[in-house]
Amino acid sequence: MTVATPDPTHLGQLRRERLLASRLYVCTDLQRFIAYPEAGPVEELGFEALRTFYAEAYAGGADIIQVRDKNVSAQTEIAALTLLKEVADEYGGLSAANDRADLARITGVDVFHVGQEDLSTAQARAILGDDVVIGRSCRTFEQVREAAADAGIDYYCTGPVWETPTKPGRAAVGTELVAQASGLDSAKPFFAIGGINPENIAEVAGAGAQRAVVVRAVTQAADVREAASRLRQLLPD
Repeated sequence: MTVATPDPTHLGQLRRERLLASRLYVCTDLQRFIAYPEAGPVEELGFEALRTFYAEAYAGGADIIQVRDKNVSAQTEIAALTLLKEVADEYGGLSAANDRADLARITGVDVFHVGQEDLSTAQARAILGDDVVIGRSCRTFEQVREAAADAGIDYYCTGPVWETPTKPGRAAVGTELVAQASGLDSAKPFFAIGGINPENIAEVAGAGAQRAVVVRAVTQAADVREAASRLRQLLPD
């Protein structure tokens, strides 16, 4: 599948239009997909399994894929994000980096995501400019309201809805925060996140979420394309 290269003068607008149309957001680590050589430069890493994962997830219905792995080198993450951007462009999806604005800028990904204790919106914009989509994690209603009112934030996430090993020690907030976010008078999109899978995704949709972030439900699936497709079908259009 080949998608036309976007006009750079309208890149930010195109990315935000794709964000509004997005429903399924997949986060992945890297180590499960990368074949490490015994020794040698990052260029010798085996990325075929990672490329296949990206392609199958997008083909199944993922709109955004984010690389989030704090246990790899910067050079490995750069290589993985560069590959992600390439595959995302092939499928008309969005590519995302987490925490590292420098790596997001170097690789030219579409989306940059930060937590509450990471870069401020102004700091992220100073590094990335206006064309990159920026999202922020929220775990309280006060944080949700701040994100919704922040003109520099394009979307935010509410959670963790359920406890998840990707955020060890962080208490689950349940679906109440999802319901509070959906009740705001705001056109800004938000994603429910945290322990979401095919068995419980209807609960977050029922609480008002049109969008969801998943990790294990896709990254650990035996059939990545089928898992992404099933989750996408369970989210409202």
